[in-house]
Amino acid sequence: MGRERSLFIHVTLLPYIPAAGELKTKPTQHSVKELMGMGIRPRILLCRADREIAEEELKKISLFCNIDENKVIPALDASSIYEVPLSYHKVGLDTQVLDAFGLNDGKEPDLEKWERIMRRIKNPEGEVTIAVVGKYTNLNDSYKSLNEALTHGGIANKVKVNINFIEASLFDQSNEDIAHALDGVNGILVPGGFGERGAEGKIKAAQYAREKKIPYFGICFGLQMAVLETARHLAGVSNANSTEFSEDGEHVIGLMTEWTDGNKKQKRSREEDLGGTMRLGAFPAHLKKGSKVAEIYGQTEISERHRHRFEVNINYKDKLEEAGFIMSGTSPDGTLPEI
Repeated sequence: MGRERSLFIHVTLLPYIPAAGELKTKPTQHSVKELMGMGIRPRILLCRADREIAEEELKKISLFCNIDENKVIPALDASSIYEVPLSYHKVGLDTQVLDAFGLNDGKEPDLEKWERIMRRIKNPEGEVTIAVVGKYTNLNDSYKSLNEALTHGGIANKVKVNINFIEASLFDQSNEDIAHALDGVNGILVPGGFGERGAEGKIKAAQYAREKKIPYFGICFGLQMAVLETARHLAGVSNANSTEFSEDGEHVIGLMTEWTDGNKKQKRSREEDLGGTMRLGAFPAHLKKGSKVAEIYGQTEISERHRHRFEVNINYKDKLEEAGFIMSGTSPDGTLPEI
């Protein structure tokens, strides 16, 4: 490709040794040596560190790695991932990349949007606490995309979002434990999941949210558990259940057996191997005029991503709506409740 059309940037760690009271550059020197032994010559070094890097340390790296001083760039820990673009601009990484490709026109980039995001993160006008009631809360990255979505919502609304992760099985205990766990939260979010474990706890979370008038957001399985809660306690279907984890009771939640994917009709039966049978990808939905969700989207025809194989039984639509549970979004043919 040639030097003008390719660029190797090497990210390396400068570990801090407390006993020595200094950052160590030797691992970086060895790393660059190994790369060059494989025929890869980095032209820019990003030096990761958890504290300021002394100028003499950067010069030492430049000397022993044979890389220009202005291309040995500190990459320090940031308070937020959204601060990283501003940090890299401050130390000149963007300029070095543009120079390497001959694209630098000398103009300063417009970073106002990034700066506005950081102002809102560092100086929020309010604070809210959201309880996330899930079954994988012991794994930090289980709900990573959900965390970021809540963070983005906080930035957009100029508030700091505190997220409390609560193991759903906790709600299998007494009502006092539930009240203690959810005391003071501004909203309850129940995300997706599979299987029976934690299901009753999620139903209790939905019940608590409804009775205490706390905003509730159910995603996939979380929506289905809210539907079961409404069916059991408001719609008179005391034995409401899901075919996902029980053959007993009235199946207000059931396996999707038929849906339209583009121009193709998809069909499934419970007797089939369920592997690879999810309704996956973006599907259109029709929103009810005058509903809150139509107001939020500003339109009645939307497309959203799906990842599930069980759905609310449309045959219970009238009974649920009589109880106040509005199905404000359905598939275009009206057979699959979406929202």
